[in-house]
Amino acid sequence: METDVVLRVNGVERPLRVDTRVTLLDALRDLLGLTGTKKGCDQGACGACTVHLDGRPVLACLTLAARCADAGITTIEGLGTAAEPHPVQEAFVRHDCLQCGFCTPGQIMSAVALLAEGRAGSDAEVRERMSGNLCRCGAHPRIVAAIRELAGARV
Repeated sequence: METDVVLRVNGVERPLRVDTRVTLLDALRDLLGLTGTKKGCDQGACGACTVHLDGRPVLACLTLAARCADAGITTIEGLGTAAEPHPVQEAFVRHDCLQCGFCTPGQIMSAVALLAEGRAGSDAEVRERMSGNLCRCGAHPRIVAAIRELAGARV
């Protein structure tokens, strides 16, 4: 069964006709061409598909697109630009958190939410809060360092 939905993605309303079973991840990537959000495990275990739904991090692979009609969706494309990157994006570059880069968009989206919530009190707290985002390259220590660098700033 299909339904009409208007998704507000990165501040722009995007009308779509979607199957009611289509995930937000597939709608973003396949229907809207926003490929920054990555499809990792497609089971909610890796965090590569993390986006913000009304400012809160969600796993786009476990979220139905049709349920997001009244929400503001922010993807990695909506955080910053090449000319003016978001402070978290800059910190990830400074701390060399990118390696293969596949998990980076989800890591950044989770880090932005973590910092906005003011929950980066210690390395252990950052590791716990970021535990849903996996990096197969092993950049976790640098990711924690980047987040801790920004912990005093309101991002």
